[in-house]
Amino acid sequence: MIGDGRGSGAAEGGSVRGAVANAAVVGTGLPPAKGDSDLGGRRLEDVEVPNALVEVRGLKKHFPVRGGFLSRVRGHVKAVDGVSFWIRRGETLGLVGESGSGKSTTGRAILRLIEPTEGRVFYDGREVTAMGGEALRALRRDAQIIFQDPFASLNPRMTVGDAIREVLKVHGLARGDAAERRVRELLDMVGLLPSHANRYPHEFSGGQRQRVGIARALSVEPEFIVCDEPVSALDVSVQAQVVNLLEELQRRLGLAYLFIAHDLSVVEHVSDRVAVMYLGRIVETADAVTLAGRPKHPYTRALLSAVPVPEPGRKRERIVLPGDVPSPIDPPSGCPFHPRCPHPLKDEDCARVVPPLAEKAPGQYAACIKEPAYAPVESGASRAHGGDARQGRVQG
Repeated sequence: MIGDGRGSGAAEGGSVRGAVANAAVVGTGLPPAKGDSDLGGRRLEDVEVPNALVEVRGLKKHFPVRGGFLSRVRGHVKAVDGVSFWIRRGETLGLVGESGSGKSTTGRAILRLIEPTEGRVFYDGREVTAMGGEALRALRRDAQIIFQDPFASLNPRMTVGDAIREVLKVHGLARGDAAERRVRELLDMVGLLPSHANRYPHEFSGGQRQRVGIARALSVEPEFIVCDEPVSALDVSVQAQVVNLLEELQRRLGLAYLFIAHDLSVVEHVSDRVAVMYLGRIVETADAVTLAGRPKHPYTRALLSAVPVPEPGRKRERIVLPGDVPSPIDPPSGCPFHPRCPHPLKDEDCARVVPPLAEKAPGQYAACIKEPAYAPVESGASRAHGGDARQGRVQG
């Protein structure tokens, strides 16, 4: 039997969040339950974060799959499937995972560039998912995005100066000589010359085009920027220049970033905290130092084992995952990672229990029922009444 324990210590014997069936899963090829699954610990979605600039709760984005003569909906691609996190002012949250894990979709759904299917997003206390019209346009002043492909995000028929002036005009920030001065100021801020304002996008290198994209995002003086893989299309030497520029702008302007990437070494360098995504869900989140040094989720360990060590003759022990990432149209039951998981305690519980993103160490949350939940030290009175933060183990 599986119970559901919370950080408060209350046991809800026999009930599992999401009404998990107790029957064994047929055809999984997994060993019987060992009785060591832990559903306890404080859930990330239950954490109250005072003064959070961006707060995401249960965000989902499902794309319909149509087929047949009448193009009826035959299924849904679950690109983002219940994501929760927060970002404080001046903080960088790194969002990392394999291609197709839902990182970019998450960033765009937060800004309402694509409409979320479910969930709530708050920006500075205002609910973004309930905004419309003028309120949403006002949000564009506060929250911006830097796209992965700077060439595709720039109009090839407009000069760089025209592209930036258009933003200033749409938001009523500057016109005429004031707009010209602002364009020169923004180009200087990102390391370009004033004369570059008269050039077209195809006349720039990849790194220069990305600097133009950064300048355009900064033109409305935002507090929050979604950096959607801003360096993945650039050479390694240029990547370092752009990353250093973003860090310098953050220090100077007090910006908050959602930094999306698939390169863990870059994410560790720029991020205060890191969230790891797999198949549309966050499987682990912690501060960058803790996650790099003491990962709790098997997928995070596998990702870290693939990061090269910048020291000749030294190698990491590589964890090679079997198979491919499952289809988001038909994700596996229970834990989405269980078909590829190398955890030594993996059993049939993994195929039928959807693991909560629960606290496994102070401030570190992981979606794995085979990792014991964090049990905070309780007062003597609490212990006398039988309080235990790690309720909810399989008894077998």
